[in-house]
Amino acid sequence: MRSQEKDLLGLAESLVEYGRKKGADQIEISINAGTNFSVEVRKGEIEQLEQADSTILSLRVIQEQKVATASSFDFTLQTLHHLIDKAIERARFSSADEYAGLPEKEEVVIDIAQLKLYDPEILILDTKTKIELAKQTEAICLADSHITNSHGAGFSSEVKTVALANSMGFSGTYKASACYLWVHIQAGKDPEKVEDGWHAFARAYKVLDSPELVAQKALERTTRLLGARKVKTQNVPVVFEPRMTGELLRFLYNCISGTAIYRRQSFLVDKLDQKIGNNLVTVIDNGLLPGAPGTKPFDDEGVPIRKTIVIEKGILKNYLFDTYSARRLKMKSTGNASGPNNFHLTAGKHTPEEITKSVDKGLLLTNMMGMGLNPVTGDISRGAFGLWIEKGEIAYPVSEITISGNLAKILQDIEMVGNDLMFDRNVTGPTIKIGEMTVGGI
Repeated sequence: MRSQEKDLLGLAESLVEYGRKKGADQIEISINAGTNFSVEVRKGEIEQLEQADSTILSLRVIQEQKVATASSFDFTLQTLHHLIDKAIERARFSSADEYAGLPEKEEVVIDIAQLKLYDPEILILDTKTKIELAKQTEAICLADSHITNSHGAGFSSEVKTVALANSMGFSGTYKASACYLWVHIQAGKDPEKVEDGWHAFARAYKVLDSPELVAQKALERTTRLLGARKVKTQNVPVVFEPRMTGELLRFLYNCISGTAIYRRQSFLVDKLDQKIGNNLVTVIDNGLLPGAPGTKPFDDEGVPIRKTIVIEKGILKNYLFDTYSARRLKMKSTGNASGPNNFHLTAGKHTPEEITKSVDKGLLLTNMMGMGLNPVTGDISRGAFGLWIEKGEIAYPVSEITISGNLAKILQDIEMVGNDLMFDRNVTGPTIKIGEMTVGGI
């Protein structure tokens, strides 16, 4: 264990002991210490440059099933003891909740080194290099004759140490890093200008995509939208690009989260072990994937992270819980107090090109906007734009459309699943083809 991790965990453990001596039934101490860097450039000039070190302590006290929380950036022992004293006192004035309480300790051993969370090189990377990465990415884009403006490019990084201890016997710590490179550009001019971009993520600097790769992807995504047309309202197959599949899955996560289920605010209430999708649909939340964005050894309550099969060949196998929602439903936490870990639709066998070629007439969905999501009914209606497909080929870009359907039907109507799954977000999926959705146009 590194020195900082040891020191923070020791502090958390000592504060738990203090809280118990002061009469707390249960107490949880969480400490997050981080170094964050970000630079944003626009047209070759630095618009924003920030580096900050911050450490925050959060605590939760439970007294006679009553909960109080507090946090502090001040780490003097007198302040922290006072914070705990006041939280214990304040808890007595809260409303009792029979489901309140910390999780029972689980004896699970996770090899943190195998998770590949931390790269020390990110911390020592010099500022000039970080700025140049952003400038290079933008410059490559602006050199393209189609690009008429830049909305910025940037590099950011973070290194954090997390320590958590509670009165149920849990004590754990880990160190994690991440870096990002992004650019957002404009092609064309009013009234037909279009915008898009790209970003790359990595836990380790040496595997982060280069400025050339990020810029090329941004250029491809932006210039393909030039010359957009309108289409008539019709029901057609819709191909979701991976990031659009990710947005669909984020909606699905909201529908299978324990909070939505115990509140009965989801169309998937009481659907465990029922067929809710076809055999191509297998959805997993796996917080143990090495180097992925949502990977960690334990969640915000100290519950060990795991691999949970949510949907297996169309059958709903599990909801995803934190401790509170699990108790409400007489279930066990799945380690999702932090939200989705690496929540994804498993990859299929088809290339994106094969999926496009299978469509006689339809839409390749590249972007959605607005809310238009109802978890109680599963209904979806969002503004969108993308590329029109004719006889298996991209024909032209389309704009000013809406896309609508129902998630229950979409899960049944997935006809093809791509092999292009990437873990650049904690909710993600490959290219998919939906048999039919309504594309609203003129």
